Amino acid sequence: MATAKKMTTGIMLASSALLMLWVAAAFIGALNQVNWQVSELMRQYMLATGMMAPLHTLVDYYTHIKGIEYLICVSFFVAFPVFVKYINKEKRPIPVMK
Repeated sequence: MATAKKMTTGIMLASSALLMLWVAAAFIGALNQVNWQVSELMRQYMLATGMMAPLHTLVDYYTHIKGIEYLICVSFFVAFPVFVKYINKEKRPIPVMK
């Protein structure tokens, strides 16, 4: 029973090591393709997956900035009342033993 468990653990460890080797090789190859610029690699990844769209006109840029501004406003409208409620808690005296 113990040998089967060791064998399973060894197989999982070996397959994980091979997967990590493949990921490292793919990442190094991708960095080599973009002249070792990590920011360019991340930009290409975000464009390819749709997380970032190229902004071709001023209207596209303004629409993008306006959306981010709305998200910041909503987060402020949620965080500020919570902060004020936290600051204005009822103050109770704490007894001190002598």
